[in-house]
Amino acid sequence: MPRMKAAIFVEPGRIVLDEKPMPDIGPLDALLRITTTTICGTDVHILKGEYPVAKGLTIGHEPVGIIEKLGSAVTGYREGQRVIAGAITPSGHSYACLCGCSSQDGPDTRHGFKATGGWKFGNTIDGAQAEYVRVPDAMVNLSPVPDHLTDEQVLMCPDIMSTGFSGAENGGVRIGDTVVVFALGPIGLCAVAGAKLMGATTIIGVDTVPERLAVAKALGADHVVDFKQGDPVEQIMALTDGRGVDVSIEALGTQGTFESALRVLRPGGTLSSLGVYSSDLTIPLNAFSAGLGDNRIVTALCPGGKERMRRLMDVIASGRADLTALVTHRFKLDDIETAYELFSHQRDGVLKVAITP
Repeated sequence: MPRMKAAIFVEPGRIVLDEKPMPDIGPLDALLRITTTTICGTDVHILKGEYPVAKGLTIGHEPVGIIEKLGSAVTGYREGQRVIAGAITPSGHSYACLCGCSSQDGPDTRHGFKATGGWKFGNTIDGAQAEYVRVPDAMVNLSPVPDHLTDEQVLMCPDIMSTGFSGAENGGVRIGDTVVVFALGPIGLCAVAGAKLMGATTIIGVDTVPERLAVAKALGADHVVDFKQGDPVEQIMALTDGRGVDVSIEALGTQGTFESALRVLRPGGTLSSLGVYSSDLTIPLNAFSAGLGDNRIVTALCPGGKERMRRLMDVIASGRADLTALVTHRFKLDDIETAYELFSHQRDGVLKVAITP
């Protein structure tokens, strides 16, 4: 059986490059030869043992590649075609999908719903940090890449761009809104870009890394708040003349950022949470207005499927969002363990890494 190189979860603290058999595909699947992929903060949660996956699983959920082989029932694509697949690969036919909740897809469950069920790559099936990956339900999930776009231009679409934008979308950002984004990692930076596209006229970014603050400004932030220079809640309330923000986007997944995001909301505002939390959250009573403040708290797992990917690539192609600055480091697949060491420790100003064969 042909073998390939893949980044494999061994145990908490260890993701290693090793060899394993190339994936088999079924009638509805496609085999993708990976040309570029990346490492996500969620992969670091897996590495640290904060999010459990099976030992021996190939990690990664952000594939850009070329169709190597198509399942016998797949139509509308051709071998050799350049495509991306979203981090979320819904079946397209479950009850969850058909009611618009494709990220919570559970086609094999009793009622058709499964929390985070649409996230399969590097979670429940082998992922994209490898030479090849099996894409399930290919006709639902493969989106052709326009010839004039490079791999790095579309690399953010499968997850980071989709997730960041969903923070603004789920928050219901409207023209003229004031929006704050807590934590300007890649997802938070994409949330800044998404809020601008949706019409926010005052965008505040919160972080402490100078390079991230600068990128946030380039992507549309009107103000940046360094939380090491003082209480971010006080700084944001001063910037809004005590009014608070219409939408608060939490993009890290900690008690501190969640609580701060709640405290700066105006009455009737929305907290849009994108963080992956690894412990219980508590809601402070005064920030919650005893449950009477007309606030909303919404969570998101980024949308997937080929139409979502097409739309995101159209945003890139139109020039309305340029996310190439997020790729700060480049590695070969052979050096992915070094890439994990850099990325997991957030050294050298890293935002995203591009991994190529």
